[in-house]
Amino acid sequence: MAEAVGPHVLVIPYPAQGHMLSLLDLVHLLSSRARLAVTIAVTTKNRPLLDPLLSRSPAVVPLVLPFPDHPALPPGVENAKGLPLAFFRPLTHALAGLQDPLLRWARSTPHPPTAIISDFFLGWTSDLAAQLGIPRLVFSPSGALVVAVLHVLWRRMPQRSDLDDPDCPISFPEIPNSLALPWRQLSFLYRTHIVGEPISEFIKEGFLKNIASWGFVFNTFADLERVYLDHHRNDLGHPRVWAVGPLAQPDGPAERGGGASVAVGDIMTWLDGCPEGSVLLVAFGSQQVLAPPQAAALAGGLERSGARFIWCATEATAVPEGFEGRVADRGLVVRGWAPQVAILGHRAVAAFLTHCGWNSVLEAVTAGVAMLTWPMAADQFWNARLVVESAGVGLALCDDADAVPDADELARVVAESLGESGKQVRERAKELNRRALDAVKEGGSSYKDLEGLVAGLSKVMVK
Repeated sequence: MAEAVGPHVLVIPYPAQGHMLSLLDLVHLLSSRARLAVTIAVTTKNRPLLDPLLSRSPAVVPLVLPFPDHPALPPGVENAKGLPLAFFRPLTHALAGLQDPLLRWARSTPHPPTAIISDFFLGWTSDLAAQLGIPRLVFSPSGALVVAVLHVLWRRMPQRSDLDDPDCPISFPEIPNSLALPWRQLSFLYRTHIVGEPISEFIKEGFLKNIASWGFVFNTFADLERVYLDHHRNDLGHPRVWAVGPLAQPDGPAERGGGASVAVGDIMTWLDGCPEGSVLLVAFGSQQVLAPPQAAALAGGLERSGARFIWCATEATAVPEGFEGRVADRGLVVRGWAPQVAILGHRAVAAFLTHCGWNSVLEAVTAGVAMLTWPMAADQFWNARLVVESAGVGLALCDDADAVPDADELARVVAESLGESGKQVRERAKELNRRALDAVKEGGSSYKDLEGLVAGLSKVMVK
């Protein structure tokens, strides 16, 4: 193996937008501020997703590999965009087919990698790191609380006391604050685990390999999740837990995540015409399609609230006929992707109705915007608890992917979030915003953790 000339990090993302965006933000920091050599591995069809990163981080080198064949996946599938849940497990399994090509590349490149940073769905990369004799660090696109829950689930494998009750509570006494959730709101991968079934066991082993990895990198910050970060350091038995977020910053690329159906400039012009702190942003991520009754209830609540709003609806969401015309004087509907970070950062936006995906939560925190929570899947239920109960920067609105909110109640909560009664929550959101911005400034907790991460990567260089 050729002698290394400096730290060289091989980054392996999971091909889902919510996972990739924050990891690409971390790659930008490592290559620009920390001056590390970074190679990022992607499959052929996912290569264009790197364009915004490569345009501002020219030192990052893409490594493009063919997507491995898998008998359980439809032809041409290489990422999770629009993928039914039934295919999510085989997609995760298929990616392990990259191990041998990555091993051959690492052993033949003149500057071999000295560490691997990979998504927490890619536990198999621990085996790759072991074959190369280098450390593997887990990158979490979710918060520290959620990862603590995942560790308990896959270690202890708790089950329902009543197998017929989807609301049977599962408690987590090992984790600070002793939280609990109904069975139906736990990880889909965990709830569908079948003992002895090959893909199920592969996924379980991947999460257990995460626990044994050399270190963890979280897109979070100490003032938001200090108790859970400390829990990980105690639970894992080492200090190599770095909180480097929030990674998405207002000066990032405007096209982050895609292209808008409405020009970014037109959206900003519309917001410029609204009073400060008067607008609600409504967005549920790029994947969630509201059922017609849900879309009708949401539209009814927005109409009755009298509030100004921007509703970012997926192309498949059935916005009720005539709704846009009736609210044209105070509402804007954007179909498809929208520049969420830019919208949240506008002075006119004061609140955000969100599914509580972790990227969305941190983008709201970074903008100092209060949240109305409607968690629907995955880590969102835990994130909503953190937002409402721990941080106090949100109001609970609805719960679950199948829930249909009462339009009158929705209207009341929306009006409250923008009115006098919501002032305290908005003020707490602004205070958390100040702490988040302080964390990433020189001398802040996340700034120091990034320095600690880079120092750790430098110490373990292969000589």
